[in-house]
Amino acid sequence: MVLAMACFTFEDMFIKLASKSVPVGEILIFFGIGGTLAFIVLTLRRNEVIIHAAIKSKPIFLRAMFEVAGRVFYTLAIVFTPLSSASAILQATPLVVVTGAAIFFGEKVGWHRWTAIIVGFIGVLMILQPGLEGFEAASIFAVLGTLGFAGRDLATRAAPKVLSNTQLGIYGFFVLLPIGTVMLMISGGAVIPDLFPALQILGAIIFGVIAYYSLTIAMRMGEVSVVTPFRYIRLVFALILGMLVFSEQPNFMTLLGSAVVVSSGLYTLLRSRQGTSKKLS
Repeated sequence: MVLAMACFTFEDMFIKLASKSVPVGEILIFFGIGGTLAFIVLTLRRNEVIIHAAIKSKPIFLRAMFEVAGRVFYTLAIVFTPLSSASAILQATPLVVVTGAAIFFGEKVGWHRWTAIIVGFIGVLMILQPGLEGFEAASIFAVLGTLGFAGRDLATRAAPKVLSNTQLGIYGFFVLLPIGTVMLMISGGAVIPDLFPALQILGAIIFGVIAYYSLTIAMRMGEVSVVTPFRYIRLVFALILGMLVFSEQPNFMTLLGSAVVVSSGLYTLLRSRQGTSKKLS
């Protein structure tokens, strides 16, 4: 999980660097092609079919839509806002997933966790700083990206069990091709990347695939309640790379809000684990 979070952060860094000379839509197309091909290879190695009949199900359609929303809006967030800020807001994803699980799957969430969720969302507002001098309107992209990724995670839970994670990876990356094409048409067309932007896009693809695959291994081999808290280490990597590569200097409210979001998420996971332990006993 730590490797996955580190690679996701490097993926974000390379996308942010490449976006200085390559349109976002074009980056998404390259990213979609690279990820799709990589997961096709992984799927074939498992002797699984590329196109499964289960992709026609409603959860897969919803998952694809949320995947597009999450990828597009979060990509826009890391392009137009500080990497550290976008990553901090993204840490609210588990809180949104717990909220969605309670609403759509009827999972029981006690008042302790509801309180932690509300506090976590207050932490997000502290990072956004609406109405204050430090507010960046483009940070809304990070919020929308967080909602998209949370929706994707919830739809994944409802996806047919016959589909493997590598098959889901194919479909998740493939849907970036049409949306990237539409964005490219709106922005005015593609460009031929120079050497360094091309290498940056390649780096984003490589680190993105490693991150996705490492995340899959962690969630399959480890106990979910144990490995999930390590997702928050992504914020540490983002803060370090943001300062070293982009000379970012998060203000006090951003750092405090980040701490609130992470603390709320860890508390929510802890309460979930305690609830599961009580059921088993």
